Amino acid sequence: MKKEILYNKKNRLDLEKELKNETFSRVTCSFYRYILIEKPELARDQLYRDWSGLKIFGRIYIANEGINAQLSCPEKNWDLFIKTMNSHDYLKDVYVKKAIQDGASFYKLVIKIKDEIVNYNIGKDEFDMNQVGKHLTPKEFNDKLEENNTLVVDMRNYYESEVGQFQNAIIPDVDTSRELLPEVKNLLNGHEEDEILLYCTGGIRCEKASSYLIKNGFSNVNQLKGGIIQYAHDVRTKGLDSKFRGKNFVFDARMGERITNDIVGKCHQCGNPADHHLDCGNEACHILFIQCDKCYKKYDGCCTKECKDFASLPIEEQRILRKDPKKVVSQTRYSSRVKPKLARIN
Repeated sequence: MKKEILYNKKNRLDLEKELKNETFSRVTCSFYRYILIEKPELARDQLYRDWSGLKIFGRIYIANEGINAQLSCPEKNWDLFIKTMNSHDYLKDVYVKKAIQDGASFYKLVIKIKDEIVNYNIGKDEFDMNQVGKHLTPKEFNDKLEENNTLVVDMRNYYESEVGQFQNAIIPDVDTSRELLPEVKNLLNGHEEDEILLYCTGGIRCEKASSYLIKNGFSNVNQLKGGIIQYAHDVRTKGLDSKFRGKNFVFDARMGERITNDIVGKCHQCGNPADHHLDCGNEACHILFIQCDKCYKKYDGCCTKECKDFASLPIEEQRILRKDPKKVVSQTRYSSRVKPKLARIN
């Protein structure tokens, strides 16, 4: 009997070429649900069977505590995709958010088993998913922003906030989700009785974060339902005044969705207004940073002259040099130099 293959075996270049040659449109979307999944491995394999045949691409995490998914579905297969979702009890009628800007977001399907669907790395006694913050519609969120004694908190990493954020938001200066919750609790110290408004990309990070804050004595915690993604939809379709400025960073090849024309960020090299993230063109570095068009031309999409020079070498010579850490411009060496000083929009 032929063994069933439940993962991709093609290389990236071939997959990207196939994606470019597609003749149909795609819909980028995301969803999450905190729900007990007793056998994540079985759920993972079945979803791969369901979705690979529909040419669905994306990045999906499954754990005992639930599922977190960002994916790209051929528009012609959308109804079939929803049908497969509703065929599983843990996904039935799940709230799916469509992106406001489509594009080449994913090029293959990856479904992984994780310990957590958001990597907060906190103990089970530090939250209770039966007690989470109140979900606010985008309009309700806007109304709350106008009230006194209300604190709005960005539940994302610094590099996401640097290209877009809500006015007057508290911006935690952290690199990873593992650092986020303790830092937010520290920033909110003394405001346990004030009204807290949380927001993130699609809502999932606020879900457990709100439970964590409630568990730590914060009595009035709210969260933006559907996150910035749903907020942007309501800005466009319902004429809602956008109090979010700039771009919404997304974790796929698009790197961001523009919400307003405000340029919030700055080029990490020259300091001029810019909000385009890219990975350093030196594969031995590959750090995520913001670069303006002028510096892109000057450095060939690299974060330093050293990286530009390294990336210009023949690939075989690069491979030899990568074996010697002293001859490589590494992310660790350079990250502290490009990390910006975050500013709050007033």
